[in-house]
Amino acid sequence: MEQFESSGGAVAYEVVGDGEPLVLVHGTPESSYVWDGVLPELSGRWRVHLYDLLGYGSSEQRDDQDVSLAAQTTVLGELLDHWRLERPRIVGHDFGGAIALRAHLLERRPFAAVALLDPVALRPWGSPFFRLVKEHAQVFEQLPAPMHEALVGAYLRGAFHRPMDDAALAPFVEPWTGAAGQAAFYRQIAQADECYTAEMEELYGTIEVPVLVCWGEEDAWIPVSKGVELQRRIPGAELRTIPGAGHFLHVDAPDAVAAELIGFFARG
Repeated sequence: MEQFESSGGAVAYEVVGDGEPLVLVHGTPESSYVWDGVLPELSGRWRVHLYDLLGYGSSEQRDDQDVSLAAQTTVLGELLDHWRLERPRIVGHDFGGAIALRAHLLERRPFAAVALLDPVALRPWGSPFFRLVKEHAQVFEQLPAPMHEALVGAYLRGAFHRPMDDAALAPFVEPWTGAAGQAAFYRQIAQADECYTAEMEELYGTIEVPVLVCWGEEDAWIPVSKGVELQRRIPGAELRTIPGAGHFLHVDAPDAVAAELIGFFARG
């Protein structure tokens, strides 16, 4: 992966394929690895730009780092300028959906079309575990490494509908291991704040570009009802649900998700 020096630190990214630009923004607690199942199909049609959020994956992780939604939105804007993209298509998953929406609504970044996969877009958000860790992040940071890794693994398993053995789960857990990774895991939860979605919820009705809301029918983290409500708030938005898929729907059902994205962007 290449590196870009953003205002908040080094960001790892790559560009794959040819054609019109498409930007992929992952969520939490993820890295750009989460797109591996859909990337071959997407990069066969578009020039795909994907990156690890600041403080995630192979991007810089350090003490006192701002990895909030506001900071991530700024970094996305800087990357769009670095890539010289003026009106790309964009896909945001989970936290990444909120980043894409903030970039469009608050920073006035133009997109040709927006696809939102199980996005964190409507309050309240965060699972009971997420809220517990947020309230006691400094305590969780001190867990012995084996206990931390087991906790992260158990937490992430809840994001998938299909069974994930240790080997399949390892690439999702690995970025959060080691001293830096463990601190980064709790840092991003501690800085999660609903104020960042509150700032834009009333603006959803002003969106004029094509929007696809795609949801895993078995999402145990954010219920499908949130997708129904979000579609209702965004004029002309399409809603597609994916059978047999959890919150990480593009891992559980990559072919179905890729097909939905290809069909949507072909229309937009």
